[in-house]
Amino acid sequence: MHISEGVLNLGVLGTGYILTSIGVGIGLKSLKEEKIVKTAIFCSAFFVASLIRVPLGPSSVHLVLNGLVGVLLGWQVFCALFIALLLQAILFGFGGLTTLGINTLNMALPGLVCYWFFHRGLRGGKVVSLILGFLAGFLGVFLASICVAASLFCTGEQFLNTAKLIFIAHIPVMFLEGIITALIVQFIKKVKPEILTAT
Repeated sequence: MHISEGVLNLGVLGTGYILTSIGVGIGLKSLKEEKIVKTAIFCSAFFVASLIRVPLGPSSVHLVLNGLVGVLLGWQVFCALFIALLLQAILFGFGGLTTLGINTLNMALPGLVCYWFFHRGLRGGKVVSLILGFLAGFLGVFLASICVAASLFCTGEQFLNTAKLIFIAHIPVMFLEGIITALIVQFIKKVKPEILTAT
């Protein structure tokens, strides 16, 4: 779901960097020493999951896990995804440095929304946490797809068809991410439930 360089206009790129800088700043301010390892682990999970991708026009289709990362990290999702996307841009040429701000915003903001909606509920019973885990994974990709589509559309109406295609192509990923996120949440509840309470 990375947007390639040379596609977006300066207004969209600048807005992405400004809002991402605010998110990273808030994330760093609330990042306590005991949260660093947790943030690094989920940064790595996002990094690896999104390496397996299928190119699609100026973007790509792949697992995202932004809903999972967001629901477990809160504001630190901006820090984790910024670092992961920076490394992907430098090491593999995914996205790029000029689009780093907007790509981070498109992934991290939906993750933060998932945190606001679902974090507390994940501490509930098995059925509730399964449902909310699925919704977090689904909504993370759903909102990220909308953000990517909006970024392209704000650059120019000529990207409208591409924006629609990106959204439609991610519908199966939404369901897959929902299932994966629900299962990961259940695993965490069994082996290290304190991860769900420490934010």
